[in-house]
Amino acid sequence: KLMKTIFDFESIKKLLASPKFSFCFDGLHGVAGAYAKRMFVDELGASESSLLNCVPKEDFGGGHPDPNLTYAKELVERMGLGKSSSNVEPPEFGAAADGDADRNMVLGKRFFVTPSDSVAIIAANAVQSIPYFASGLKGVARSMPTSAALDVVAKNLNLKFFEVPTGWKFFGNLMDAGMCSVCGEESFGTGSDHIREKDGIWAVLAWLSIIAYKNKDNLGGDKLVSVEDIVLQHWATYGRHYYTRYDYENVDAEAAKELMANLVKMQSALSDVNKLIKEIQPDVAEVVSADEFEYKDPVDGSVS
Repeated sequence: KLMKTIFDFESIKKLLASPKFSFCFDGLHGVAGAYAKRMFVDELGASESSLLNCVPKEDFGGGHPDPNLTYAKELVERMGLGKSSSNVEPPEFGAAADGDADRNMVLGKRFFVTPSDSVAIIAANAVQSIPYFASGLKGVARSMPTSAALDVVAKNLNLKFFEVPTGWKFFGNLMDAGMCSVCGEESFGTGSDHIREKDGIWAVLAWLSIIAYKNKDNLGGDKLVSVEDIVLQHWATYGRHYYTRYDYENVDAEAAKELMANLVKMQSALSDVNKLIKEIQPDVAEVVSADEFEYKDPVDGSVS
């Protein structure tokens, strides 16, 4: 019922009924499978064969229910991104959710959409393609280790923008205060203010809505506007962003403190840092800014 108040189910139905469009959803034997069958098959008319691993199991069928390129092996193969080359044509769109259905992965035919691009593309297309956002977005937010793709969308669309520490509670505060409509983090979580948590099924329906909108006059055409087309078009408009997040585990605590202190010290003299980089790697662009991240919550004033 909630999803029907957010999305235009009729337009998604038309897309799924198009002979040009094929779709695949992997529940990874988590709880998303129960929603997927009802939503995608019963309500939207997708064929039962488009569901993979959608029977929830207590041990997740022996797999690891993490929707990424490493663990969603079967979906990755089916979407033409696996190591073995198969002659079967991959579906146009594929997605997976994790064990408790809050995180998601989005794939096109032989094409992976990074979580950072996904949230930026949803934000850039939300107003036109998702009825819930028809009157505009209140603002957008991303976690700090996520690429700056969303920042550029916010700037171009003149939206309030927040960069928050990792952890959904920071988004929750912004959404409760009516300051944020769409948000996402680097670890495959995307959500909106329809609920106080990231939502994998919502993200899949958001992407289906965008694909349906881009193809609304084209469903009988020769070739649909694909996931890859949508991402390439986004890069052409807003530029392409990359990010890397490093996690160091099982390291000596004292040595780690020393390393961090040294990094903080280096930030005060970027000209020295850039000189050092030029000597080692002359073709690398200059470091524009460096900071030890601090967030002051605009809602409750807490500092992280």
